[in-house]
Amino acid sequence: MAARFLGRYARLLFRVTTQAPAARQPPSANRMIGLYGTQCCALVSERSFCKGGVMEKDEGFTGGPFRTKLDETVDNATVPEEILKAWKQHRGDANQAARTLLMWTKLKQKTNEKFQPNTSSAMDSRLQDMMNTINKHIPAVWNNTLVSILRAMWVIGLPNTDPVFKSIQTEVMWRLRRLTPKQLAFLAYWGTNQTLRQDVATVNAVLKQLELRWTEISDAKTVSMLIAKGQHMSPTLMDRLEDTALALAESFTAEEIRKVCVSLAAMGRRSVPLLRALSFHLLQRPPSEFSTQLILDMGFSYGKLSFHQPQVLQRLAAELMPKVSQLTSSDVTRFAKSLGFLKWLHVPLFEAFVEHYMEHSKKYSIPQLCNLLMTFARLDFKSSKGEQFFGKVHPVLESSLSGLEPFLRTDVAWSLCVLQQVRPHYLTPLLQRDHAATLSEGSLHRAENYRLKLLHLAATLHLEHPESPETAGTSSIMNAVPHTASSSSPSSLQSSLREALHTLVDGRAELYRIGVNTVYGWTIEGEMLIDCDNKPIDFSKMRAPHLLGGGGQQTLPEGSRQIAFLAWEFPNFSSKSKDLLGRFSMMKRHLQLAGFILVDVPYYEWLELTTQRQKLAYLKDKMGKAVAEDMAK
Repeated sequence: MAARFLGRYARLLFRVTTQAPAARQPPSANRMIGLYGTQCCALVSERSFCKGGVMEKDEGFTGGPFRTKLDETVDNATVPEEILKAWKQHRGDANQAARTLLMWTKLKQKTNEKFQPNTSSAMDSRLQDMMNTINKHIPAVWNNTLVSILRAMWVIGLPNTDPVFKSIQTEVMWRLRRLTPKQLAFLAYWGTNQTLRQDVATVNAVLKQLELRWTEISDAKTVSMLIAKGQHMSPTLMDRLEDTALALAESFTAEEIRKVCVSLAAMGRRSVPLLRALSFHLLQRPPSEFSTQLILDMGFSYGKLSFHQPQVLQRLAAELMPKVSQLTSSDVTRFAKSLGFLKWLHVPLFEAFVEHYMEHSKKYSIPQLCNLLMTFARLDFKSSKGEQFFGKVHPVLESSLSGLEPFLRTDVAWSLCVLQQVRPHYLTPLLQRDHAATLSEGSLHRAENYRLKLLHLAATLHLEHPESPETAGTSSIMNAVPHTASSSSPSSLQSSLREALHTLVDGRAELYRIGVNTVYGWTIEGEMLIDCDNKPIDFSKMRAPHLLGGGGQQTLPEGSRQIAFLAWEFPNFSSKSKDLLGRFSMMKRHLQLAGFILVDVPYYEWLELTTQRQKLAYLKDKMGKAVAEDMAK
């Protein structure tokens, strides 16, 4: 700073003194001022050239102010040996030596040649000469070239004890404050995978500089590069990078948006404002920028972060449709699984996935097929070509299902139950006590989840395949693995519905039940027995096969009907639709087969009712319609 000021002052003083009459200054003073002014001007020019003349791009810069024969030969080289010959023939200064070494490293990587040996003293004499030139005159190497040459040292694999490597690292540390944010970002991006102590210290110093100078970061490429290595950044720096990315979101390319979203997903950072901004600007991109990799990665990112953006998902699905035939089996299952996590069903795209499997079934591994089936079950997707699809699926499952690990085998069988494609002999081995004992291992939440799935499997056999020989004994299994009450407190919809049912029966406890846990693994929000006039009747002593223990001894009166009230919350539906997810569709099917008349109470209808009178009228109307539909059947 002082040198720059002094240089400007000297130039101004030199200009003033040369314009003044010669008689006012002694000749010696004129000579001194002229000499000092010339030296300062040269100093300013040199500093301006070395600091301001650093090019932003990592490649394409020249070795000096003028193109030399060495520069032209190096740029036109196609094999590493040509570069070594050019250096021996033409040689150059330290900056040219650094650039020549960079181009040699790049060509070695491009031709997949190994870097042997890994010490400068044992290398080719021409490489040694390059490195010695760099080492002797390293202050003359430009900043951008210095940053790149440190990366080349990492690529070559020089040990930290090598004198050339130590010299370059020391020079980088001395110049950290003079490096631009982009150069610092390159160092952080390249060096985060280094594990040696001195390399780690260098990268930590770079990250500290970035944390102090984060306001200087002003381009989207640098931000996306740093966020891509976010797992090595401090939380403070990541927060600031996300703020900067939000401000620069409009200038991000589609590829940079992809990199940022994938990095956020890998770190589990659900920055909603940034994701919304990037999603908005992604929608403005032309179709040519929607590569297959971008579509798959954006689907993964949204699924991993549970970020729902229907407009972007619709665009991704539309752009992917013409490319489905070019996808691999891994691509299909990956994108389908991402949409499954988001509970978002795009029927034409999933139909295309079914066709892809039927055409390339031999290329699908068993885990990929399992993931595809579990995704279909989660979204309750039943293809129009289901018969042909499962015609290819079942032969594969027949030979491989028994070889799957217990948890995955249970998940696949459960998914087939949801899709109504299970075969009874798939379920019989899963309902044995030893298999149930295996599934009880692990966390309590996981064990409870699989215990319910076992009940669903047994209920499927008992209710949907009563004529099958494998069905015998399922009742004992359902009673042996009881469905316990949930420990979570009821939601506002459940509490409000229970209160309305209490009012509907005038508070008579023998006329209704709430929070009923059935032996089928399903919980009924409310249960009631009505006579032929739709009036509630006492059923406290009636038989109840759906309850653990079977209820009372009395048979149900002639003409009576069992009513089950089901409260459907927002998470029970597919995203942006009124279609239930596969799990809850199977629940309705099982309860209907168990003899219940179902009264659905979805959240989007119940929330519109503001008074108790409206809620009672709503329940009575729904009951009447459900009974009428049952009688019509």
